[in-house]
Amino acid sequence: MNTGDNAWVLASAALVFLMTPAVALFYGGMTRTKNVLATIMQSFIVMGLVSVVWMLWGFSLAFGPDVFHGFLGGTKYFGLNHIAGELWTGSTIAAATFVVFQCGFAVITPALITGAFAERMNFGPFLIFIALWSTFVYCPLAHWVWGPDGWLSNMGALDFAGGTVVHISAGMAGLACALSLGKRDGYGEKPIMPHNLTLTLVGAGLLWIGWYGFNSGSALKANESAAMAFLVTQIAASAAVLSWVCSEWIVQGRPTTLGMASGAVGGLVAITPAAGYVGPVSALVLGLVAGALCFFACYSKKFLGYDDSLDVFGIHAVGGAWGAIATGIFAAKEIGGVDGLVYGNVGQFTTQIIAVVGTSIYAFSATFILMFVLNLFLYMRVPRDQEEEGLDTAIHGEAGYNF
Repeated sequence: MNTGDNAWVLASAALVFLMTPAVALFYGGMTRTKNVLATIMQSFIVMGLVSVVWMLWGFSLAFGPDVFHGFLGGTKYFGLNHIAGELWTGSTIAAATFVVFQCGFAVITPALITGAFAERMNFGPFLIFIALWSTFVYCPLAHWVWGPDGWLSNMGALDFAGGTVVHISAGMAGLACALSLGKRDGYGEKPIMPHNLTLTLVGAGLLWIGWYGFNSGSALKANESAAMAFLVTQIAASAAVLSWVCSEWIVQGRPTTLGMASGAVGGLVAITPAAGYVGPVSALVLGLVAGALCFFACYSKKFLGYDDSLDVFGIHAVGGAWGAIATGIFAAKEIGGVDGLVYGNVGQFTTQIIAVVGTSIYAFSATFILMFVLNLFLYMRVPRDQEEEGLDTAIHGEAGYNF
């Protein structure tokens, strides 16, 4: 064990876990007053539920020895067996450190999905959905990309910190959930406005800080790769803030704080798969494109008519897809050991396209099927009277604000 590497990854894991409460605040501020606690609670309960799933079987399915042609891990690590006192394979950190670091990724991914169906999913069925989604969607995808002998890993697909595994999967799953549940009552007929953008900006700031651990911790070492990942994360996020704000200023006639926060998240999403493979100038270009691209993806929602409550698809699926493709364009051998399209490696670009398409199809179709089956047995959507009353009081018997 290298104690410096181990300490850095543990600190990064803490930053990654900070991101889920940050998502709770980010999403909570964008909902209406009557649903703020229910929205925040979904992220917090995911932290508890998915951590238990991860400990019992999730980690083993994602990172256990391959048992199904690169699609799924086996039972070796069920109950975190064979973890104590071991180093993680091919690394200088404790196996337990790797488990807890990856647990943060497994937690935040379904928490991101909740923004797509905010203000209308029943709480009990929600818990069942999250447990099943983590098992049958997240764990296989993590194995494909990061697990031993995963089929995308064997193809040479690059995903430094989760552009496909986390963001494309969450964005596509969010779209499937939004389509399955239908629109919120009154959507498109009356304004549905954020109730507390101050809360959202606090969440966005904490997300930005947490993302340093998310990306640079994925190096699994306190080395040059971690330092470069940290640097390009800051550059891409900053560039995306500027391009989103400029885009909405041109299109809508004014810059907004919500746009600024959304631009930051879009840039952070896009740099995630590329963080260990691209340099500063490439990160700048990647971020500038990401901010404008995610803005127009979210802006187009009003014309397409689907109700993705908090723009999970527009930011995470679109931003993640662009980041994964951009990795195949801008990857530099002197940084991450692999060249991309701009350096003549067409094969890497093609591989990234395959990874984006494969991840998108699986995440969307598996989630839609899961929602369809659960809808046969459970009331996934709250009754209309509870939706009108607000989930805070109707389901939880509480109020976010008592004036």
